[in-house]
Amino acid sequence: MAAKSAVQPDVTLLLDMDGVIREATLSASLGSESVDGWLGRAWTEIAGEAGGDKIRRMVEDARSSGISAFRQINQRFPSGLEIPMEFTTVLLGGRAGMLAIGKNLQAVAELQTRLIAAQQTMERDYWKLREIETRYRLVFDASNEAVVIVSAANLRIIEANRAAAQALNSTQRRNEDLAGRELLHDVAAADRETVREMLMRIKEKGKALSILVHLGPEAKPWMVRGSLMASEPGPVLLLQFTAAAISPIEQPRELSTLEGLIERIPDGFVAIDSTGVVYHANQSFLDLVQIGAKSSVIGESLSRWLWQPGADLTALLANVKKHGTVKLFTTAIRGELGTETEVEISAAIGAGSDSKSVGVLVRNIARRLPVHGEGDLLRTALGSISEQIGKSSLRKLVKNTVSIVEQHYVKEALELAGGNRTATAELLGLSRQSLYAKLSRYGLDDKGPGAEETTED
Repeated sequence: MAAKSAVQPDVTLLLDMDGVIREATLSASLGSESVDGWLGRAWTEIAGEAGGDKIRRMVEDARSSGISAFRQINQRFPSGLEIPMEFTTVLLGGRAGMLAIGKNLQAVAELQTRLIAAQQTMERDYWKLREIETRYRLVFDASNEAVVIVSAANLRIIEANRAAAQALNSTQRRNEDLAGRELLHDVAAADRETVREMLMRIKEKGKALSILVHLGPEAKPWMVRGSLMASEPGPVLLLQFTAAAISPIEQPRELSTLEGLIERIPDGFVAIDSTGVVYHANQSFLDLVQIGAKSSVIGESLSRWLWQPGADLTALLANVKKHGTVKLFTTAIRGELGTETEVEISAAIGAGSDSKSVGVLVRNIARRLPVHGEGDLLRTALGSISEQIGKSSLRKLVKNTVSIVEQHYVKEALELAGGNRTATAELLGLSRQSLYAKLSRYGLDDKGPGAEETTED
């Protein structure tokens, strides 16, 4: 029974030879419809719009050949419901008439509607992707910066723009010819290991700061930085190359001589831009930060090694920009191996066309012998604390000791700064408000005893 109901037509009509309905049977899915009004009427009268011609054709085909082809019409029911249906007519034996068998196509129509909607959505998405790809291609090729996309798996070039083709091959090859070529092949031999280390850092951390490399047959200097990007076949590296301002090969003799002298200075020297990014460093500075290759320092921010709270790169740059020069800036340099070295910094901002550059001299003062007089004064001041042992609590002894030491160094910093409160606050790593509070507490301000003449900004 289940098999019969599964293949039962939705509408069965018994027609006479003229196409008039004599009997009508509906399936259970249409059991709510009453079709008694169809009896005695021509089938063409109850079909929807444009269905009459198809019905007449099916009736004529059944008369002539015994069976008609399947045709789709919109069948209208007495309740007003109109359903797309597929009919065929079959001639019965003798003059008994013919049988019209119809199948509900509403589910198929809904599926077709969904399919069309899905196809239209896919079409819109396709054109959006094409538009995005076109914009990407225009930006990629029109960029003045050399951009190279490298496979993270084998470091071979996947794609490069025109500027990259010029940087890597000095215009001897087109950018299409670079695909599949190993990136390190066009890097100067002396820089390949540094570039390989940078690429490994990008793969591990997702990005890396700029380094200086020399590319192509002419070994022209370029600053390169990179980042990691997700891709369908596998992750890729996006590398951006920016032409360096001047190549060591092209430097005038006077500049080369000056750099040679800077290289031999026993104190660390580093040249940074207005944001603190290093573009030159001597060997003494490399020793302080415990890095062997100069190319590993170029392009990095000085804050990587100079980040002591209150005496970090931000404080140094702020004072240099405000005063033009900074001296006796005491802080600490932390090397790559974890060693922390106490240093004293002098810095000056460039003039004219070099106003965006800052020269920084870093002196190691970790082994500097303390001034004898200073140690005696502090020792004398602390001597009275020992006499209070047994008379005061440990908490009070510690508090008094801290006050004596703090007062001593506030006074020393004030003398070193020549009475300038702003410079004193910078030396001590304090805000001006905190410094004023301590000066008042220890009687070192203008109104208290021991006050000294100050030079305000």
